[in-house]
Parts: sequence; C-alpha cells; structure tokens
Amino acid sequence: MIKHNFTAVYKKSGKWFLGWVEEVPGANTQGKTLKETKANLLEATKLIIETNRSINTKQRNLIKEPLVFAF
Repeated sequence: MIKHNFTAVYKKSGKWFLGWVEEVPGANTQGKTLKETKANLLEATKLIIETNRSINTKQRNLIKEPLVFAF
C-alpha cells in the first residue's frame, strides 16, 4: 500500500459543511456535520482515484511511472 497525502478543505455553509480536496478535481462533498463530511470526502476521493485507475488499465500503449515531488 502506498500512502498519499492530500489537502482536505472544509467550510461551513449555512447548516451544511462543504469539503473538497485541493489536489483532486471533482473530489468534493457535503454533510450535516464535520465528521460526516470528512467521511464522505474520504470515500469520494477513494472512488475518484479507483475510477481513474480503472479507466487507465483499459487503455493500451500507456507509459506509467511514479511522480514524486515536493514544494
């Protein structure tokens, strides 16, 4: 298992909490509590990454390699 670090952002909006991941477009959610929003965001992020990987495994002639950087 590879450990990944992302930045989760949360914001209270009315009665809801919004959450999104800065580094993963489309990884966003909402919840009635911050705890619920965090759980939803983790699941949404996992599903997006799994889906993207699944799509890429069906394509041919791809070059895949780790991309490691720090800033």
